[in-house]
Amino acid sequence: MPQTASGPKYRRVADAIQSAIRAGDLAVGDKLPPVRDLAWSLGITPGTVARAYTLLTHAGHAVAEVGRGTFVARRHMGQTVPAREYVSIPVQDGKLSLASPQLPDLGQVALLRDAFARIGETAPERLLQYPTRDAYRPLREAAIHWLRHIPLGRIEEEDVVLVHGAQSGLGVILQTILRGPAPTILVEELAYPGFRRAADLLRVEVVGLPSDDNGLIPEALEEAIRQTGAQVLCTSPDVHNPTLVSTPSDRRQTIADICRTLDVQIIEDDCYRRTSNAAPSYRILAPERTWHVASISKVLTPALRLGFAVAPRGRGPELRQTAEHGFFGLAQPLAEVAESILTNPETEAIMVAIRERMAAYVRVAVNALGSYDLTWQEDVPFLWLHLPQGWRAAAFCRATEARGIQIRSADEFALRDGRAPHAVRIAINAQIPLEHFETSMHHLRDLLIHPPEQISV
Repeated sequence: MPQTASGPKYRRVADAIQSAIRAGDLAVGDKLPPVRDLAWSLGITPGTVARAYTLLTHAGHAVAEVGRGTFVARRHMGQTVPAREYVSIPVQDGKLSLASPQLPDLGQVALLRDAFARIGETAPERLLQYPTRDAYRPLREAAIHWLRHIPLGRIEEEDVVLVHGAQSGLGVILQTILRGPAPTILVEELAYPGFRRAADLLRVEVVGLPSDDNGLIPEALEEAIRQTGAQVLCTSPDVHNPTLVSTPSDRRQTIADICRTLDVQIIEDDCYRRTSNAAPSYRILAPERTWHVASISKVLTPALRLGFAVAPRGRGPELRQTAEHGFFGLAQPLAEVAESILTNPETEAIMVAIRERMAAYVRVAVNALGSYDLTWQEDVPFLWLHLPQGWRAAAFCRATEARGIQIRSADEFALRDGRAPHAVRIAINAQIPLEHFETSMHHLRDLLIHPPEQISV
């Protein structure tokens, strides 16, 4: 097992065996070493090896035969995951939904079905008892491995708390860190509505901050903190939702320094994972006060409602206590399904395939709408369109609905007393055939070309 490898030990063992299969060092039908023999030679526990073998058999790289052992499976190694055609047309009230990203099925549905089937065959007592903290450890370790591509600095297993999606994570974090009878949090003037909704549940005042092409304006941040006594800054520095602005390193450093000087906590939302990160996270720049939220909803599936809240070092127990007091933790069968998905060697290839498919839809949208004031990135599943003269956002959304297409107005991302530009967010729906999506983009372009004669409010 390579000493430089990262991730849980069982995953490293499985990866090493899979590499040997791909390299031809292990051929189809070769018997893998007995669990105890391999454990002794590697200096690890038999349970770790057994888990690695289970991982390999679940992924189809090995097959276990009762009384004989575990063998290299007869399959083509090293191939990308074949695309599965699972096409539905998500509609609301009979309209095509481009309000939220819709992921294609490129293999994750089969993995989920297999995982649920295996959980159904588990020992009965595991379905009748309260789970212990240690029962969730494998999923927390799998989450750390899954987050390894994000520059978050060192993460320990105790720093991670499992939550029911990013929105649940935001609520749990705010419950943990807010103090006093009337706390205030800061967000961008246009921001992910979940920040506001989580604050509403806690009766927290929300103050909007202006931004420019590089994200939050530091001077406005400092002034707002001094005027309001705000305790928390909620932000999405890598992919701002909805404008797609990414905050560069020097601006992030300035913001981190202000929050440190004025003792403000930072919650960074990273649910729209980029394939490459342009700057270090706030968890690296201000590790003592940054709380990181991520989920699998935008890159794999939203169906599991699985998210990860990462606490600053030493504050994981506080966060975990809040979660346990609120909902006792994830259901154990769900945790086991999630662990199976995150540790499956096929998952990484599926995520890559999903990104590539979504990027094809982004390119179609850009080809149709690129002559307008459009902001986009191939690895982000939505686009931000500033409307041309003659259109207001609300009127444009009504016009698109009349053509059977739902999109989101900038008003949905503004605070209740805030102002929004005449802009709309268009989400990628890759669950419909590409030609149908292209047709919907042509409908939008036709509307942009022909604004109404009278401007409506």
